[in-house]
Amino acid sequence: MSVEEVRALLQEFQNGYTARDRDRLDRFMDLFVQSDELEVIGTKGIRPGEQEWCCGTAAVRGLIEDDWQGWGDVVFDVDGAHITVQGDVAWLATAATATMTIPTDHVYGGFLAQTKNTLEDEVLSPRDKMIEITRLGADLLFESPLGETFVWPFRFTAVAVRVNGAWKFHQMQFSYSNTRLPDVRVPPAQAPPD
Repeated sequence: MSVEEVRALLQEFQNGYTARDRDRLDRFMDLFVQSDELEVIGTKGIRPGEQEWCCGTAAVRGLIEDDWQGWGDVVFDVDGAHITVQGDVAWLATAATATMTIPTDHVYGGFLAQTKNTLEDEVLSPRDKMIEITRLGADLLFESPLGETFVWPFRFTAVAVRVNGAWKFHQMQFSYSNTRLPDVRVPPAQAPPD
């Protein structure tokens, strides 16, 4: 029974991402433990407490609100989720997709706006500016023949705990697959110590 209860929690999570009703966001947050230990790592999360590595209820709420505003249609494979339960702790892993339709004119307009911002950046060297602009341009040219509908597959993993008889998410991670070089690279001088 516990596996199906955790699957039902994942279904409720899916329902929230399907509806994306910001008026019900506070109620949606009932799916999570209400604790500073709550941790959700989005696709842009690299270090705890920065960007999309959210620690605590308020940060997680902000990430979900951002997702609902601009990430597109998110679909989790609820039925195919691999769920393991031991006592009052459960963990799950499943496949998911985020789908957006972005008109080609918006893609190119976004590229031009990003190019302008990059050129005006006072921190980047001329070489770094050229690398950023060239990389984004090459990515867009590579993607453009695939059409205006973007379907990004990602992996979703989560840990849930039973609190007062109800399953709540305690930790989760959204992560894109990568078939080429990673999008982020840390210079050896900035790598964490061994």
